[in-house]
Amino acid sequence: MRFKRSSILPGFWPAFAFALLYLSLIVLIPLSSVALTTASEGWSRAWRMITAPQVLASLRLSFGASLAAALINSVFGFLVAWVLARYHFPGKRLVDAMVDLPFALPTAVAGISLAALYSETGWIGSVLARAGIRVAYTPLGVLVALTFIGLPFVVRTVQPVLEDIEQEAEEAAASLGAGRAQTFRLVLFPLARPALLTGFALAFARGLGEYGSVVFISGNIPLRTEITPLLIITRLEQYDYAGAAAIALVMLAASFLLLLAINLLQWRSRRAMEAPGL
Repeated sequence: MRFKRSSILPGFWPAFAFALLYLSLIVLIPLSSVALTTASEGWSRAWRMITAPQVLASLRLSFGASLAAALINSVFGFLVAWVLARYHFPGKRLVDAMVDLPFALPTAVAGISLAALYSETGWIGSVLARAGIRVAYTPLGVLVALTFIGLPFVVRTVQPVLEDIEQEAEEAAASLGAGRAQTFRLVLFPLARPALLTGFALAFARGLGEYGSVVFISGNIPLRTEITPLLIITRLEQYDYAGAAAIALVMLAASFLLLLAINLLQWRSRRAMEAPGL
């Protein structure tokens, strides 16, 4: 005799209706209002606003710096997660806690601190200036800020996966004659790859929307170091709601397409790992 499993949660349809209502109020309706506000002024005017040189320059900087920062964090964030997950050393808990510092630190405080450190009179900036490298008030400063705020997303996404990988998988690979590099490339990295892609997507998305930690170190020079979130806020301060919505719609569409592509890559990676014989 089969018994129906009971659940403390409500039935599917009430739970689904509540989840859909909550998602609509918090996410779908606000995002759809961006498209409606843009359309209210006409798509031809929206296209002219989007293709303005100042807007295109800010989009190139925001997307380019966010992508570069996410790639840098994917490499070094994976390395930090590997050290924290695989090794024991004095001060490990302190290092582990410091990874979360960009989460807890107000973005304005982070921006002021980075600007003070990397300016030509700062501790780090003065050393780099003697080598002919200028960080503050340049696109490189934007990259530094986005790398700073995006690192925890990669580390905290990859670290639990590395900790959960069974030691037997590495021992089995070693018993079959695989070296350390082969074991990492063929056994460990494929298991951590979906989490690494998730961390990359989170770091990239955070970089696109970051404002407070960037405006202080970027200098906000039009056509050079002006990021798109700042341009949106400037349009709002000028009561140009349609212009702000048009720029925001471009970022929203590009972010959605990127996240969709990354989710597709994650799905293909899981399918490949679940295939027979793997």
